[in-house]
Amino acid sequence: MANPAQNKRYSDYTAEDIQVLEGLEPVRKRPGMYIGSTGVEGLQHLVTEIVNNSMDEAIAGYADHIRVEFFEDGSVAIYDNGRGCPYEMKEGYGVSALELAYARLHAGGKFGGKGYKVSSGLHGVGASVVNALSEWCRVVVRRGDDLVIQEYQNGGNVVRPVESLDVKNPTKLKDAKWGIDLDNWKYESGTIAHFKPDGTIFETTDFPLKFFISQLREYAYLTAGIKFELIDHRSNDHFNFYFEGGVKTFLKDLNRNKAPVNENVFHVRKTEDEVEVEVAMQYNDSYSENILCFANHIKNSEGGTHSTGFRSALTRTVNDYARNNNLLKDKDPNLTSDDLREGLTAIISVKLDSAALQFEGQTKAKLGNSNVRTVVESVVKDALTTFFEEHPKDAQAIIEKNILSFKARMAAKAARDTVIRKSALEGGGVLPGKLADCSEKDNTKTELFIVEGDSAGGTAKQARDSKIQAILPLFGKVLNTERARLDKIVDSDKFKPLIIAIGAGIGEQYTPKRLRYSKLIIMADADSDGMHIMTLYLTFFYRHMTELVNNGHIYVAVPPLFKATWGKNKKYLFDEKERNDFLKTADGKKAIIQRFKGLGEMNAEELWETTMNPQTRRLKLISVEDAAQADEVFSKLMGSEVAPRKRFIQTNAKQAVLDVT
Repeated sequence: MANPAQNKRYSDYTAEDIQVLEGLEPVRKRPGMYIGSTGVEGLQHLVTEIVNNSMDEAIAGYADHIRVEFFEDGSVAIYDNGRGCPYEMKEGYGVSALELAYARLHAGGKFGGKGYKVSSGLHGVGASVVNALSEWCRVVVRRGDDLVIQEYQNGGNVVRPVESLDVKNPTKLKDAKWGIDLDNWKYESGTIAHFKPDGTIFETTDFPLKFFISQLREYAYLTAGIKFELIDHRSNDHFNFYFEGGVKTFLKDLNRNKAPVNENVFHVRKTEDEVEVEVAMQYNDSYSENILCFANHIKNSEGGTHSTGFRSALTRTVNDYARNNNLLKDKDPNLTSDDLREGLTAIISVKLDSAALQFEGQTKAKLGNSNVRTVVESVVKDALTTFFEEHPKDAQAIIEKNILSFKARMAAKAARDTVIRKSALEGGGVLPGKLADCSEKDNTKTELFIVEGDSAGGTAKQARDSKIQAILPLFGKVLNTERARLDKIVDSDKFKPLIIAIGAGIGEQYTPKRLRYSKLIIMADADSDGMHIMTLYLTFFYRHMTELVNNGHIYVAVPPLFKATWGKNKKYLFDEKERNDFLKTADGKKAIIQRFKGLGEMNAEELWETTMNPQTRRLKLISVEDAAQADEVFSKLMGSEVAPRKRFIQTNAKQAVLDVT
C-alpha cells in the first residue's frame, strides 16, 4: 500500500500538468528558441526569414525583383516575382500547401524535394514562425491568371481560408487595412507576405531602417543581377540596389575608403564536389581585418568551416610563395594566420545543397559543414597560387605587408608582456598611479570611469561610490589607433595604464575572466574636444578590444549641457532641444540657465547626481549592429585617407551642430 506522505508528495504533479502545445503555440510560448530574442534583433529576424524565402526563389533563377515595404501602422510587406507559393490542397492533410507553409511548423519546400536545391531554410519554420509572432498576417499569391489570398490573426489562426480573387481587378485589395498596391506590382507570378509583429511579444515593433538598408545591399551584391527595393512610408525613403559585378564589386565597395596594397583584386568562383565557392580578397593599408562570410546567401557573423578553409589556404599559399621566391629566408619562421590578418578584406560565399546545409543554431551565425572547409581550401589555394604567379607585384606587396605585420606582432607581444607583468592580476603588480580603484572584488558589480582630465578626475573621485566605482583620469588627446600598430598602442602613456586597469589583456592575450570591471564608462566633456577624445577611445576599443564592445561592456556617460535654476528649484538639461522645450514652460520663463563648459565645472554633488549615480544617470551602451558598416565609418573618419573624410564632411555639413563656445 502506498505511503500517504508519498501520495501527497505526488498529488501536486499529475498528468494534468503535462501540456501539449498545438500548432504554432510553442513559438509564442518560447519565441527566443526560434528567433534568438524578442528585442530588435528578433524583430529584424522576422523580416529576414521572409526575405530569405524570396532570395531562395532568386537564387533558383525564378525571381529577379524583391521589395520590402514598411508602413506607418507598424506592418511590413515583402514582395517577390518568383513562382508563387503553391496553394492547392495537400493530399493527406486536408488543407492547402500555403496554409501548411504559414501555419504549421516544419513544413516547406526545402527538405530534399524538387522545390529548392540551394536555400537558406533548413527546418521549415521561417514563415510559420513569422505568422505565429504576428498580430495578423496576409499572404497573396499569383500564378498566371490565378490570384489567391489567405489571412491569419493572433498567432497564425486562419480567419480567411485560401480565396480566389479576380486577377483582372486587383484594386479590390486597396482598402485601408491592406496598404499593399497590386497596381504597382504587375508581375505574372510571385508572393506577397504582409504582417504586423505582435506588440505583446516584442520589446519594440519599430523596424530599424539602417539594418535593412545594409542587409538588402549585401543581398544585391551576393546575387548579381537581382533588383532589391526598399520603401519606408514612415520616412518617405526609397532605395534601390542592383549590382552587376556581384561579390567583386562588394569588396571594392568595402575598401573604397582605404588605399589598396594589391592593385588587382583576387577573385575566384568555382564549383567543386557540389559546393559553389566564391571568394574575393584584397589587402589595404589599414591595420584591421574585415572578413564577411555567407552560406546560401545567409550572413554567418561567427564564420565557420568556410572561413577556416579560406584562412588555411591563404596561410599555406603565402608561405609557399614567399619561400619559393626568397621573400622568407631559411632562418625565418613561417608566417601565421595572425600575421595575415592586418589590412585583409575578404568576402567568402558558398552555396550548397540545402538538404546538406548545417548551421549552428536557428539564427545561422556559424556554418558547420566539415566538407566545406576542404572544398574552400582546395579552391582558394589553387586559384591564389595562379593569381600570385600572374600578378607577382601584387604577391610581393601582400607578402611584404604580412612580414611587416609579423615584426609588429613580435614587438607588440614584447610590449604586451611588459604591460601584463605590471598588472595586478599577474602576481601582485602595481596598478596605474592615477587609478582610484573600488573595493568590490566581484567584477559583475564594478565600473571603471575613464575620465578626461585631472580636474574632472578629481571631482569624480569625490563624487563616486567607492565600493563599486573606480576612476582613471587620462589627460589630453590620445593616439589615433586607426593609424597605429598594436606595439605602439600598448606602449602609449595613455593606453598602457588603461590596459593595465582593465586587466583582461589585449589582442591574442585577451582573457575575459580577468576583466576587472563589468562597465567601462567613457566620461568626456559634452563639447567638440570631448567628443573627439571619446571617438579616439571608441576607435581603440573597437579595433583592439572588440570583445569588450561585442559583450556589452563599453558605455559612454551623458553629462548635461545646462543647469536651470529658479528659486530653490533646479533642473538639468542634457541637450539644446531639452533646453528649448524647457524655456517654453512656465518654470523655464523664470529660470536662469547655466551652461556647463566641462565636467570640471561641476561640483561633486552635481557630477554624482547627473552623470554617475546609477539611479539617475544616462548611459549609452556602445554596440556594433553591422561590423562592415562600422568598419567603413571608422576607416572613413579616423583613417589616413583624407578624400573620403572630406567628402563626408561636405555631404553632412548642413546637418552639423557647431560648438563655438
